[in-house]
Amino acid sequence: MSELPAELKYLSSHEWVRVEGDVATIGISDHAQEAMGDLVYVELPDVGADLHANDEAGVVESVKAASDIYTPVSGTVFAVNENLEDAPELVNQDPYHDGWLFQIKFSDPAELSDILSAADYQAQLDAEED
Repeated sequence: MSELPAELKYLSSHEWVRVEGDVATIGISDHAQEAMGDLVYVELPDVGADLHANDEAGVVESVKAASDIYTPVSGTVFAVNENLEDAPELVNQDPYHDGWLFQIKFSDPAELSDILSAADYQAQLDAEED
């Protein structure tokens, strides 16, 4: 497994969050994409959709399984990664950069305190392997 980017925050459901000002970029972790295998389809939320923290925001599908994607913060969907429509494998190839899923302009910075640090997420992954 690759090193977790320390600047990101993580959900126990394996999404990651990059916060820049009041915009959160969301994707799935390297662990999640590896567990799913080759992605064949990504369903993203609509730009302009209002979401609440922990809402289902989309779906990623592989040849093995489908998995819901959850939003870590409340707000309005600001952008989606349109490249994934034709190339869902970008999530497998580069989950923390080119494989991002969507961006949300969030309304409550306090929600960020409920999200795991890289060290806490790594501890969760280590515990799951035991």
